[in-house]
Amino acid sequence: MSARSEILQRVRAGVGKADFAGRWARLESLLVEPVRGPQALISGDLVARFQEKASSLSSSVERVLDPQAAPAAVARFLAAGRLGNRVVLTADLAGLDWLASALEVAVRPAEDADQVGVSGCFCAIAETGTLMLLSGASSPATVSLLPETHVALVPESRIVATMEDAFALLRAERGSVPRAINFISGPSRTGDIEQTIVLGAHGPCRVHLILTGEKS
Repeated sequence: MSARSEILQRVRAGVGKADFAGRWARLESLLVEPVRGPQALISGDLVARFQEKASSLSSSVERVLDPQAAPAAVARFLAAGRLGNRVVLTADLAGLDWLASALEVAVRPAEDADQVGVSGCFCAIAETGTLMLLSGASSPATVSLLPETHVALVPESRIVATMEDAFALLRAERGSVPRAINFISGPSRTGDIEQTIVLGAHGPCRVHLILTGEKS
């Protein structure tokens, strides 16, 4: 055997090329039944944990009794910040009574001129205070990314403990992954210039979360 052949044989063995079929089978089994690695134990009140973590990331948070109270909560937040009364809205939230809130609502993807975007979320992660948003016809990603202000409605029943729980919920309810998944942990920020944190560098400069319970 030549030196070249010996080197290539070692490379093939090192990358597992000799057992490609076996490696592919193991990969497919991991996709079907993923193995979780070490993770933090998150217990107790997930809603309180999420609220605490989201606040530490510069998001503002309000809790309301049920989803029907959300439009009024959005209007209060915008009025308090003098942010106007025009919002662009994802279609999955169009069924709420926005007319009673005195807001001017447009249900469509966001454009450059839009100042406030209101969206729902697929779920929220208590461990990190993060939103998980899925792109789709009724939930275009532009609504949460383009406007300077992003308001998200977060059902308390959709708050899970960890990132692994969020992906498990996605697999259980959707089966397949959508074209885009966006994770939002507070306002956009950067520390590129002199390591000084600046909000709104690459997206919304403010994020307001409205946690909605289920009215009993």
